[in-house]
Amino acid sequence: MKKFLLFDNDGVLVETEKWYYKANKIALQEIDVTLTFDVYMEIMARGGTAWEVALKQGHTQKTIDAQRKTRDIYYREFIQNEHIEIDGVLDVLEKLSKEYRFGIITTSRRVDFDLIHNQREIVKYMDFTLCVEEYARSKPHPDPYLAGMKKFNATKDQCLVIEDSQRGLTSAVNANIECVIVANAFTATHDFTKASYKIDAIEELPMLLSNLNN
Repeated sequence: MKKFLLFDNDGVLVETEKWYYKANKIALQEIDVTLTFDVYMEIMARGGTAWEVALKQGHTQKTIDAQRKTRDIYYREFIQNEHIEIDGVLDVLEKLSKEYRFGIITTSRRVDFDLIHNQREIVKYMDFTLCVEEYARSKPHPDPYLAGMKKFNATKDQCLVIEDSQRGLTSAVNANIECVIVANAFTATHDFTKASYKIDAIEELPMLLSNLNN
């Protein structure tokens, strides 16, 4: 029986992924590096970094580190000023909170995560949040979701991961935890053949859980 829900953050609870891509793209353009959407999707699916493209073109680590800082500035501007809410999220959390316990498992850095959520209601429903600094290896390794399961002192059969990316799905699969993929246009090209379940929108999650537990 499912009791504990382990949510990805970006693309599942807030719509930030396209803004992170845009921030990377702009920062790379400033050093004459083109980051196409298809290349970015391939990199993200396997858990790489957009800065691989700059390295391949001969840019130094010093230049890359400087542009990463510039990227961070752009991204923070976007997440503070653009509409990143996903319809239905708060209603679903409110409904499910009567029967389930939640945690967020994200590859975001804590500074960005807190900036996203400081003025929002999402984290009030969570038992805990884990950011990239708070586990050993990032997705697609199993460490993030194993850490979440340990936080709940739960078994894998009691947990369900909610994801929208191939990298996140692979992390859940590697942790041997069932995963539901929420459709997201941004990650539509990813390979989700190993997903346990697929839904078109977060509003479908309560019905899925009801079917699983009955």
